[in-house]
Amino acid sequence: MASAARAVPENVPGDFFVDATCIDCDTCRQLAPQTFGEGADTAFVHEQPTSGSERRQALQFLVCCPTGSIGTRGNESAKAALGDFPLIVEEPVWYCGFNSPKSYGGNSYFIEHASGNWLVDSPKFLPQLVRQFESRGGVKHIFLTHSDDVADAEQYATHFRAERIIHRHELHSQPGSERVLGGYESVQLAPEFVAIPTPGHTAGHCVLLFQNRFLFTGDHLHFDRATQRLAAFPDYCWDSWPQQVESLRRLLDFRFSWVLPGHGQRVQLPEAEMQRQLAELVASSH
Repeated sequence: MASAARAVPENVPGDFFVDATCIDCDTCRQLAPQTFGEGADTAFVHEQPTSGSERRQALQFLVCCPTGSIGTRGNESAKAALGDFPLIVEEPVWYCGFNSPKSYGGNSYFIEHASGNWLVDSPKFLPQLVRQFESRGGVKHIFLTHSDDVADAEQYATHFRAERIIHRHELHSQPGSERVLGGYESVQLAPEFVAIPTPGHTAGHCVLLFQNRFLFTGDHLHFDRATQRLAAFPDYCWDSWPQQVESLRRLLDFRFSWVLPGHGQRVQLPEAEMQRQLAELVASSH
């Protein structure tokens, strides 16, 4: 629970604050940039929410914070926002919330599908979220982009008897996974679902393409809020930057209009603009 006594000095006066336990994971800024800003080493409240909807949104992101570093001095209870999750991205895709410190605050997503629901990476394993998934038919598949963002995937797999899907080079993080991908060719996992190996950030990093519309990118590709362009993280590339650039190039063979990352800003762009920005990113990344 956030402590007002440890609130960072950058916070503007008001009910909501960020305290010194913040790990600067960017979750709050991705979801509410109008409220949360970026300091040297931490997030902070740069504009207090005023309307009822803004305050409810701030409470939502209070419970999303993986380290519990956002607090409020107001009368609202964060418990009121627990039932808001998962939050709609665009039908049938939902943002899970409850980001886990085990994945350094990585985002995860829930896909409702007639043939069985999917998780992409894992949120915290919490009763509130489990009940929501149960009410929507459970979870049949858990796609894990890479070892950094598995969080509580094993608990979700056990509870729902779900199939975990991961590349063999990431298997050390989920050794009991039910389906192991090998090689570097794209794989049709099910109708509308394609796994695309994108090594570079880690040796076995993969992205998931759904309906040729939604690309779940893990830590491979995101949208930079400052430049308003697609971007990657060369400073957080743990295996091979040249290989990651080549993996970005491979994505030019696919079509999509959403980028939904584990870390970084999500974005929806017209397909042609997405392709243009991706080509520019590849060209500038050598």
